[in-house]
Amino acid sequence: MAKKKKSRQHYSGIGGQAVLEGVMMKNRNMYAVAVRKPDQDIEVEIDEYHSIAEHTILEKIPFVRGIFVFIDSLVLGLRSLNFSSQFYEDEDAEPTKLDKALDRISGGNGEKILMAFTMVISFLLAIALFVVVPYYAADRLSSYVRNTSLMAIIEGVIRLVIFLLYLWAITAMKDIRRLYQYHGAEHKCINCVERGRMLTVENVRRSKRFHKRCGTSFLLFVILVSIVLFFFIRVESRPMRLLLRILLIPVIAGISYEFIRLAGRSDNAVVRILSAPGLWLQHLTTKEPDDDMIEVAIASVEAIFDWRKYLRNEFGYSEEELDAREPDEQVQTGI
Repeated sequence: MAKKKKSRQHYSGIGGQAVLEGVMMKNRNMYAVAVRKPDQDIEVEIDEYHSIAEHTILEKIPFVRGIFVFIDSLVLGLRSLNFSSQFYEDEDAEPTKLDKALDRISGGNGEKILMAFTMVISFLLAIALFVVVPYYAADRLSSYVRNTSLMAIIEGVIRLVIFLLYLWAITAMKDIRRLYQYHGAEHKCINCVERGRMLTVENVRRSKRFHKRCGTSFLLFVILVSIVLFFFIRVESRPMRLLLRILLIPVIAGISYEFIRLAGRSDNAVVRILSAPGLWLQHLTTKEPDDDMIEVAIASVEAIFDWRKYLRNEFGYSEEELDAREPDEQVQTGI
């Protein structure tokens, strides 16, 4: 056996999202969506995605770049979801009048318009549920609680409770549970290679399904950062308080992204402690996948990431070891 480097997690740079019966993985500007089709074959689409802030100074400014990364994730997520869902649409369904009208008006770009519309509506609903509702719910208690600092904490707690109840409620849906299983498969694949294991079904299966760079952790940190920020930023006008909460969303997203970015590259004690709540929350948003789901996730990784080269460079594997594709028992087996 070739001598391995110190057995610890190495940053790979790959990330992903779960989609309908599949997994999307992204590596730099390349991404792949692997989907288990109804006939049980795996379909893989490989394409490029360039950030809206690419080649600009915006992608290098801390606390600003995170805003664009968040937008990119939403756009790429919807694009990947549209690809995966096409295999499960009713083939006999006729285009609706709305579909035809949008295609006629937009010159065949009706699907893109619907995707943009869906993003806007989803964002507005998220603002209403996680910003407006907690604000007004806390405001109803203002006649009983005169301490503004305590009110800020109460509002934050209400926001956190709504978020947790939302995640818990959708877990009961069968389709969401399968989505969470694919989410687990995505994490397991990344953990597998970042822990120095060859990307096989067996090795992925025994890897952890929790990861510090998860979007769930990001959303939780958004809520926690908002509690701190709104605790210190105060105005007397009620409409202005609500407006500030909405306007500060990009700032909160930017701060949260910087922490998630740091968590993916560092394993010190402070980062582990701060990452712990997000990892705990992933008990809700990830589930153990079956082997078929793991195969889909592996197909997505292999389409855009040379994990053999990565293991050679980061963990000192030899070509003979990689060709053998045997589980490496000398590398750490958990996180």
